[in-house]
Amino acid sequence: PLVADAEMLGTPDPELAATMGFSGFGKKARTFDLEAMFEQTRRTAVERSRKVLEAREREKEDQTEKEFRIPCTDSSVSASSATGPGSTLTEREAVRSGSEDDSNEALGGPSVQSQSSAKGPAEDTDDDDGEFIGPPLPPGFKDSDDDNDDDTEEEDNNPVKKIPDSHEITLQHGTKTVSALGLDPSGARLITGGYDYDVKFWDFAGMDASLQAFRSLQPCECHQIKSLQYSSTGDVILVVSGNSQAKVLDRDGFPVMECIKGDQYIVDMTNTKGHTAMLNSGCWHPKIKEEFLTCSNDGTVRTWDVNNEKKHKNVFKPRSVQGKRVIPTTCTYSRDGKLIAAGCQDGSIQIWDRNMSVHTKFHCRQAHASGTDTSCLTFSYDGTVLASRGGDDTLKIWDIRQFKNPLNSADGLPSFFPMTDCCFSPDDKILVTGTSVKKGGGSGKLFFFYRETFQKLYEIEVTDASVVRCLWHPKLNQIMVGTGNGLAKVYYDPVKSQRGAKLCVVKTKRKERQAETLTQDYIITPHALPMFREPRQRSTRKQLEKDRLDPMKSHKPEPPVAGAGRGGRVGTHGVTLSSYIVKNIALDKTDDSNPREAILRHAKEAEENPYWVAPAYAK
Repeated sequence: PLVADAEMLGTPDPELAATMGFSGFGKKARTFDLEAMFEQTRRTAVERSRKVLEAREREKEDQTEKEFRIPCTDSSVSASSATGPGSTLTEREAVRSGSEDDSNEALGGPSVQSQSSAKGPAEDTDDDDGEFIGPPLPPGFKDSDDDNDDDTEEEDNNPVKKIPDSHEITLQHGTKTVSALGLDPSGARLITGGYDYDVKFWDFAGMDASLQAFRSLQPCECHQIKSLQYSSTGDVILVVSGNSQAKVLDRDGFPVMECIKGDQYIVDMTNTKGHTAMLNSGCWHPKIKEEFLTCSNDGTVRTWDVNNEKKHKNVFKPRSVQGKRVIPTTCTYSRDGKLIAAGCQDGSIQIWDRNMSVHTKFHCRQAHASGTDTSCLTFSYDGTVLASRGGDDTLKIWDIRQFKNPLNSADGLPSFFPMTDCCFSPDDKILVTGTSVKKGGGSGKLFFFYRETFQKLYEIEVTDASVVRCLWHPKLNQIMVGTGNGLAKVYYDPVKSQRGAKLCVVKTKRKERQAETLTQDYIITPHALPMFREPRQRSTRKQLEKDRLDPMKSHKPEPPVAGAGRGGRVGTHGVTLSSYIVKNIALDKTDDSNPREAILRHAKEAEENPYWVAPAYAK
């Protein structure tokens, strides 16, 4: 009987609720006629759009907008007071209020409150989240999304706010210049290369706050690393160093291919299979993942295929005004990969169609000062503009369709390195470059220029050495900088940036495992007599390390000379008779301890048997 009473009262039976799968069993559900509501909403929307059209027509006829609006608002207020927000409606009343609304709408615009009351409290919450249907919100109302829109509008107006530089981390590559930086397309791994011949691999997801590289190698023995770049798929890395052969490594640093060296005795560079002089720069094709580009001091720009290391694909030969050979110092592909651009030592920028290697498609003779190394060329993301960083301390942007004069130019940006970078921001509105400084001459800076006007927006003081490489990754929205004192810095913003440096900063440093060593315990007796004192255990390792630093103790004695003499030391004589005679032929066995006796030794013989002097003067 108790259970029955509970069911009559509307209290849910726990067992029944469990089997039915919901806990609100037993409560009486409120009924809404959804069809009536939808019909009413549809009518309102149609009516509203008709009103808007009519209003526009009236505006065209006569400009009495203000007089028209006042009765509209009055009627809407009266309509909303007729159906208050608290009234809950049954089906018939909903339909009736719908028809009342229609009559009110004939006078003015539909009322907001009557709409919400018709929907009822349960409908209100659901519809606000979904798509917005029906009349507009009152003028005072502001949604959270609108606030965000305002913020983004502010950011659009002020591009400085888009620069992610609120936080930074420093990766210690070494002590010499970091001359190459590369980030894979996903932004998970960074590679740095330097004048110390090392290439280091940094994995943001695997690093902790100690910021240690997980791999370091010297792929090109004793050649400075000029350029590093991941391919468009991120599975291989192009390494361009100071030798004449570019290398391709896989993600973990193992060699995949090495370009062939050309024959340096052939005059026409088209007939050699590879470069014959030091490389200057290189990069991957943005679309074809197997193709890459290199330029060299032999005066050529060559394209290669990863699967064919025996010969280049194509050769492009930049020429000076007189038609002589000129050295390209930097090269790049356009964003679609159809054009190849090279900056040359005579100050020109020459651009070829990738499939036509003979004549240039675009050409600018005096882009930068002649005799300076143009250190970087880069195309904007939209592909219409080319930026060039000159060794004449300038940064210029060009429209390659009108290639005679730059669109904009900035000077007073010193550059001492043949690989000083410039790059575009991910939204294509900002251009970034670094400056060089002499030792003790202040701080190297990163400058941000607005692309349209070339107004200097911002600068970051990076460190007390030159800023060489810079790279703004579009996916991470983080800026990587390589400096002249062996640092790679990563600038990021916790809000605007994704992944990257944010992953490793939050991880705590791993504690080093203490090596368990078994040492013999000994008892220290400070006041014992000398004869009972145990000698304290001394470590020989430290003494050995000190000895190694002492050049006298570390000097290796000269080994005895065996065989032929070398290094200024005469070899021991052999066992043959001839070597014995040679050794003894010039031996003077006379005893010259008393010089007077040595001279007078021959006096008696000279008197008795004169031969040299006396006979000549006898007469």
